[in-house]
Amino acid sequence: MQINEQIRDREVRVVSADGAQLGIMSARDAYKLAQEAELDLVKIAPGAKPPVVKIIDYGKYRYEQNRREKEARKKQKTVEIKEVRLSPNIDTNDLNTKVSAARKFLSKGDRVKVSLRFRGREMAHVQNSKHILTDFAEALADVAVVEKPPKMEGRSMTMVLGQKRQGGKS
Repeated sequence: MQINEQIRDREVRVVSADGAQLGIMSARDAYKLAQEAELDLVKIAPGAKPPVVKIIDYGKYRYEQNRREKEARKKQKTVEIKEVRLSPNIDTNDLNTKVSAARKFLSKGDRVKVSLRFRGREMAHVQNSKHILTDFAEALADVAVVEKPPKMEGRSMTMVLGQKRQGGKS
């Protein structure tokens, strides 16, 4: 951000502190106007032709800008990816326990990565085990949607579930 003497453009468009257009003038004249008002000359739009400068209190401007950025960060929600690991010979009750854990993660707004790990001889029966992931997705169909369908990645088959968006009908 260029301020006061750092602005070396031949012509600039000047905006006063209250937002009124003062027209196009040399940077030196604009700086004199700012000094008379006991304020700073700040370049707010360097890409414009001619560049736009504003006569404002620079300290106050920086403070306001930082406050706006902080507010924006506060409203942001970070979505984490939680992982649920399964094995090909999982029992129904164990699967239900994993489904309830995934349901809890989804209710908090996180995404769930479901991975089915194959070890040793289990690699020979990969296609027979795909139904475990589809059953898992069906069990969570009321709260989750499949964002990434089941896919083999090395020795494990993974799928990503996300929270189901609520419809806008009332």
